[in-house]
Amino acid sequence: MAKIFGLSGLRPGKDLAERVTCPPYDVIKPDTPLETLLRSNPDSLYHVILGEDPAAALARLVEARVLDADGEPGFYVYEQRFGDRRRIGFLAAPEVSPYEAKEIIRHEKTFDEKVRGRIRLMEETGYVTEPIWLLTQAPVGALLDDVCAREPALYEFVSDFQGLSELSGIRSRVFKVSENSPVGSQLQEAIAGFPLYIADGHHRYHSALRMGLSRCIAYICEADQARIQAYNRVIRGAVPFASIRAELPGGHAGDFSTPERHVFSIYTKDGSWRFRAASVDEGDVVRRLDCHILESTLYPLLGLRHDMIMDSRYFDYYPEQDLSAMRQAVDEGVYDLAVALHPVSPEELMAVADAGVTDPDTVMPEKSTYFAPKILSGLILIPTQYR
Repeated sequence: MAKIFGLSGLRPGKDLAERVTCPPYDVIKPDTPLETLLRSNPDSLYHVILGEDPAAALARLVEARVLDADGEPGFYVYEQRFGDRRRIGFLAAPEVSPYEAKEIIRHEKTFDEKVRGRIRLMEETGYVTEPIWLLTQAPVGALLDDVCAREPALYEFVSDFQGLSELSGIRSRVFKVSENSPVGSQLQEAIAGFPLYIADGHHRYHSALRMGLSRCIAYICEADQARIQAYNRVIRGAVPFASIRAELPGGHAGDFSTPERHVFSIYTKDGSWRFRAASVDEGDVVRRLDCHILESTLYPLLGLRHDMIMDSRYFDYYPEQDLSAMRQAVDEGVYDLAVALHPVSPEELMAVADAGVTDPDTVMPEKSTYFAPKILSGLILIPTQYR
């Protein structure tokens, strides 16, 4: 089904991966301490993916040999260790194919403004700069573990973003496997037996599709390696929460924390509550999702519509790990209430993606998944005119 190839292009010079790599562009918010930190590092890929002159920034990194050319196509086995957890996958160049081909399957809508931004970056630099994240059901884990056990690491480093990113403190090891090696052939054969599901990076993939690229960059891991956090939200309603609280089903006082499935944890200045969904259509892959249930029950009571969900006057979104920041946003009066959800499972995500193959309107609700920790950008860049 899906076809993958080795990567060749620009990658960090020896011992420079820690300085070059950074979080993906869409989690670097403007005018934040993280952005300030990345901007202060002249070797950071930040200057290419979000800087004022991406082409000039890339040229500087190449001229200074911060990024070196590597023409031998290869797969990059990528291990991340965080806390007591370990995740392993690999970087490859998948063939860019239309969604109808059922080789790379989406689960989210894409927005033209974001797609245009990624296209503009590729046109200015001539490079694909960041990976998408793909899930596979192919059993590649043991093969990748064997590479880690017997091969010397190409890069080994700990990311230091001064605690300003979830990627700070993560230990990364990267190993290169030649495309033409036995292991390279085994990876290609294993992946070819299954479709690939986009976990993160829908706009990056859609921009490659719109540009007519033959290949892009992807990080691929087994589905059970992916940790999906709930994507929680803080809300300012048009109607006060106190006036509609009694209309929510199954409510009772409780702490503000990640709840069980089909239960919603709500925090306000006046206290915390938990509400259980009154009814769930388990036979519908979208309607059974807690983020959909929340939007169809709570939002109308608060006088909020779907077209408001990307309006920062009414909503903002936080990964599950940021419950304290959500409480602070409510305590400071920026928003009226915070809502914590149960995270979506990989199986629920893939069920929506599969249903969307035959019905393009079947997609996950916006802001329903947060894959964490993210994949570092900057381990390799490939030319847009890739052959």
